[in-house]
This record gives sequence, C-alpha cells and structure tokens, in this order.
Amino acid sequence: MNFELFSLSKKVAFVTGGTGHLGTEICKGLAAAGAHVIIQGRDKTKVNTLVDYLFQNGYSAEGAIFDLLDEHSLLSYFSERQIDKLNILVNNAYSGTGDTIATATDDNYRESYEIGLVAVQKLFKICEPSLAKAHENDNLASCINIASMYGVVVPDQGIYDSPKGTNPPYYGATKAALIHWTKYAANEFGRKGIRVNCISPGPFPNDAIQLNSPGFISKLEEKVPLSRVGQAEELKGAIIFLASNASSYVTGINLQIDGGWTCQ
Repeated sequence: MNFELFSLSKKVAFVTGGTGHLGTEICKGLAAAGAHVIIQGRDKTKVNTLVDYLFQNGYSAEGAIFDLLDEHSLLSYFSERQIDKLNILVNNAYSGTGDTIATATDDNYRESYEIGLVAVQKLFKICEPSLAKAHENDNLASCINIASMYGVVVPDQGIYDSPKGTNPPYYGATKAALIHWTKYAANEFGRKGIRVNCISPGPFPNDAIQLNSPGFISKLEEKVPLSRVGQAEELKGAIIFLASNASSYVTGINLQIDGGWTCQ
C-alpha cells in the first residue's frame, strides 16, 4: 500500500477551536502528517503554547488569535494574513453549556447556532477561493466539519445528574444542521474540486471529566458497544484520512466515530 496517500507534506491546514479537547489532537494529527497547521483560538496563551509544542516536536504551525463571532476580527485576520492556498479547513469550534428544553433560553439556541453553523458558513465563504486554489495547485482541497453523534441521536437524559449537566437540545440541533450543511456544500462545491465531509464524534469526555466523574463515565461505557469512551487522539486517523488524498473520491459523508453508539 502507498502510504504517501496519507501524507500532508507541504499542505496548509486551518483549524478552528484548535486548542480545545478535540482540537488539540486534531492539530497534532495534521502536523504529524506533514501539514503546516494554522491554529485558531481566542486565548493567546493556549494558542502559543500549542504552537510551541508542535515546533518543539519538529512540526510546523502558527497561531490565528481572534474570535470567530467577531466579524471585524475575522475579516481583519484574513485581510492581513492573505492565505493564498489552503488545502484543509477544519471547523471544530463550539462553545456552550448543559441544558434541557425546560431550562434552555432562546439566547442559548442563538449562540449555539452562531458559533456552530453561521461561523462555519462565513469562514467557508472567506476560504473558498484559497481552497479552490489549493485544488488547482495540489489537487487537494478538503473541508472537514466536526459535528456529533448527538446530531444523529438524542442524549439519554437518565445518565446525567442534573438538567444543567445534560447535553443540551440546541447542541444536537446545531450539529444536525451542520451535517446537512456539509452535504449541501459537498454538492455545491464538488465541481470546484473542494471536498466537504463531516466527522461525528461519540463519547469523548475530557480528561477532567474522566478523572473526576467515574460514575458518569461508567454510565457512558455501558451504552457503547466497544465498552469504553473514546480518547481524543483517536480522531487523528479519520482527520488525516479525510484531509488527504487517501479520501480523494469521498465527499458529503458523515463519518461517525462513536464506538458503535449510533448503530444500536
């Protein structure tokens, strides 16, 4: 097998929410495959720490410090940075809290939709010329959207201790919309050689939750056919596959990485 298919050498990737639980491992995976990774985030310290880590390990990276919801900052960054060629765009950013329909507010829905879908639309439109240029130059232009298994199925509220700890309805609704947007974009921009795919992670609790809430983790594991929760680094393979020419004829899919949760 030709493993060069998975190489991202001399390719450029842009990752939103790049310093979060999943975003950090996504950046590490892309960098290890050879890409120059542009890490977007709002926290300068966190972004620079990850950039430094990648440099120290022999990889290539830079920071993009701005708020995706601040349109002026978003436009200013791309006006100043002038990314000529962008091979890989990963829409990973999300911010929200726990809730149920009974406890959620209207603003919760608006905020979720703004960061989880509207910002994706804005960023893609800004980056589309650079993605098209990457297809022309390298025959590689891939957009990967990070959705969730909760864009496909609803949470079991019985595994959560309180309404404010429950995976909220606006999160799943936003991720479901993102999955549909992915399919729409794949159809619209396939003619330009831009592939658009989606990854839906399953139960990937962060380190703090795994350490401090063993009872909750046990409840999650009982619902997973593989009998364990996922570790963030387990997204790397799927990211590299969809980012590289190993998936050159793949577009419009929703790849569920959930230990079998949604197959039940």
